[in-house]
Amino acid sequence: MSRTVFYARVSTAEQTVSHQQTQAEAAGFTFDKVVVDHGVSGVSVPLAERPEGKRLFDMLHRGDVLVVRWVDRLGRNYQDVTDTIRHFMREGVVIRTIINNLTFDGSTSDPMQAAVRDALIAFMAATAQAQAEATKEAQKAGIAAARIDRTKYRGRQPSYTRDQLAVVRDMLATGAGASAISKATGLTRQTILRLRADMAAAEAALVRWGAEA
Repeated sequence: MSRTVFYARVSTAEQTVSHQQTQAEAAGFTFDKVVVDHGVSGVSVPLAERPEGKRLFDMLHRGDVLVVRWVDRLGRNYQDVTDTIRHFMREGVVIRTIINNLTFDGSTSDPMQAAVRDALIAFMAATAQAQAEATKEAQKAGIAAARIDRTKYRGRQPSYTRDQLAVVRDMLATGAGASAISKATGLTRQTILRLRADMAAAEAALVRWGAEA
């Protein structure tokens, strides 16, 4: 009997699984099992080496569905992400994403459909790595700015959490509009536009208020 497994990865103390799961359920997903890795980097730790992620390789079988918020939950490294998705497809596991509602299924026999699917996997994996690198640079800039003015005026407390900022960043990377991101995060459209305009400033505000990267 096939089953649907939701996998979540949270890399910071402030991020929560509940937000990812709520977002998935709001999109109409239901799960037979939820698997979570806490405090694990998607950049440096492949899925197969994570405490809970590695269970997926034994747990998932042909006909099962693996649901993730986006491909960056599987990894932030191009090679790791593409290898992981292709491994599961070879095993007959279907991968679905909450953001953009993408489906990666290895069962297609049509060469054109397979080519389009593989190109999309490559694009998404490359985007995940590029976004991780951009995030790292934004955090560096944010931390540097926060250290300079932390002893002065902290400014208004951010109206968003690091988890929400991560969703905003991920959805922007897929080309989502402000309205769609607002619906997914609960943040106002104006807040989304402000965050999009200066991610480094957004990171700096979080750090000034104690949310270390």
